[in-house]
Amino acid sequence: MERCSWATSDLMKKYHDEEWGKPLHDDQALFELLILETMQAGLSWSTILDKRENYREALDGFEPEKISHYDQKKIEELLSNSGIIRNKLKIASIIKNAVAFLKVKQEFSSFNQYIWSFVEGEPIVNHFNNFEKPPVKTELSSNLSKDMKKRGFSFVGPITCYAFMEAAGLVNDHSDNCSFK
Repeated sequence: MERCSWATSDLMKKYHDEEWGKPLHDDQALFELLILETMQAGLSWSTILDKRENYREALDGFEPEKISHYDQKKIEELLSNSGIIRNKLKIASIIKNAVAFLKVKQEFSSFNQYIWSFVEGEPIVNHFNNFEKPPVKTELSSNLSKDMKKRGFSFVGPITCYAFMEAAGLVNDHSDNCSFK
């Protein structure tokens, strides 16, 4: 079985094989993935995946309705939680992004409808060999970033948006020789 060259550890192989690049349409799962991608900024994805269960527990199962009402007491609790990334700006962005997510859901009937409209409902399939690296950002991810920021999201720069698009299957960047293409 061939995999993309970046899937080397057991954790990354499991993520690659079971999640990465598979079209995701569930709002709750998309929100979780978005929050995890925003937490990754400046860190490795394996670090975030390793802390995923801690985030699920700390963030009430990634329930945007609950997160949007977090108060200072909850923020302090998160800042003292050694199982997650304890960065004040990132924790503040979790709450801000929950609020923005709920507004988008209300406007578009679902976050899924909103996010998939950027690729007209169909994954973009790119072609790379196993030695080529996909881009870290594109014009599309820049456009998504601008639109999300305009809607109140934070920590959603073009690179984070592209990683989110890859992870959620809006963009399929599995290498051409990957068994999971």
